[in-house]
Amino acid sequence: MDAAVRKRKITETSVIGIIANVFLSAFKAFVGLISGSVAVILDAVNNLTDALSSVITIIGVKLAGRKPDEKHPFGHGRLEYFTTIIISVIVLSAGVSSLWESIKKIISPVKPDFKISSIIIIVVAVIVKLLLGYFVKNRGVKYNSDALVASGKDATFDAIISASTLLSAVAALVFNVGIDGYLGVIISVFIIKSGFEMLIEGISSVLGGRADSETTIAIKRDINNIPGVLGAYDLILHNYGPDSAIGSIHIEISDTMAAGEIHKLTRQIQSIIYEKYKIFLTVGVYAIDSVHTKEREEIAKLALTHEGVLGTHGIYFDEEAGLLSLDVLVDFSVKDRVGLCKVLTEEISKLIPGYKIIINFDANYSD
Repeated sequence: MDAAVRKRKITETSVIGIIANVFLSAFKAFVGLISGSVAVILDAVNNLTDALSSVITIIGVKLAGRKPDEKHPFGHGRLEYFTTIIISVIVLSAGVSSLWESIKKIISPVKPDFKISSIIIIVVAVIVKLLLGYFVKNRGVKYNSDALVASGKDATFDAIISASTLLSAVAALVFNVGIDGYLGVIISVFIIKSGFEMLIEGISSVLGGRADSETTIAIKRDINNIPGVLGAYDLILHNYGPDSAIGSIHIEISDTMAAGEIHKLTRQIQSIIYEKYKIFLTVGVYAIDSVHTKEREEIAKLALTHEGVLGTHGIYFDEEAGLLSLDVLVDFSVKDRVGLCKVLTEEISKLIPGYKIIINFDANYSD
């Protein structure tokens, strides 16, 4: 998706969020004034603060869209992740505040006094917030904006809190019991949990989380389908924002391929991947001969007998130097790589004697 279109749609969605919250605030203020309810007027002010999430999203996408400079050659896209973190903190604080108020209601119960005007406001708030939450969250998914997704969840949580108040009103009017404190605790815990999960997700994005499995598998599949590529390995992606990434990958090719052919092939790979995924890849090369096919299969089979080994590639026999080099892919459960290297070297030497073994371990950076 074009970056300018994405930026415009995120801003447009955030503006709609601001307008919806301002409308709801104005409606509550009007009802509060004509009914003389200070509580309703204060709730109207609270709705203005709800628009803060949308304002933060707009500021975040504007700052993240700044062009690369000397200090930030990969752009400022990761600023969007900080937007998500800020909104998740807002959700967390709302959940904690709601939990505290709910506990106070349980400890010191007060018989609720609901008026028709209050119930009308609650119904309108639930409808508006549910629609707004659904709209903003879906736009966030569509335009790959974690901040919009978080803002949509924030609106949905507001609707849930309002709905619980409505349920409490019904219970008070029909059964003459107060359950708002208990409902508030349950919903508050749910909101705190969701806010914490959003916070962790935002922090993970800033730190550099694992690349999306569906994307990495698709990239490797596309590269493997290109004539001349015998295998694609070691895909690493560095995310510099929701819509910006660079990476590297190794491919296996025949050792008979000329330099000009290799150049043409790597350029072809870069072009295809950038066109489809908007990711620039640096392509490294492993040369594979057609003489030692059986030996490579035996080495691969042997390596997989060890716990934590996910596969081998780049197996190359340098007859002149008497070297046998290979890459071994291991997962993060392998703590003693030195010990594993020693064992594998000894086993491969017994299996295929006469070579100096050079093993390079690759971490499981992507699926």
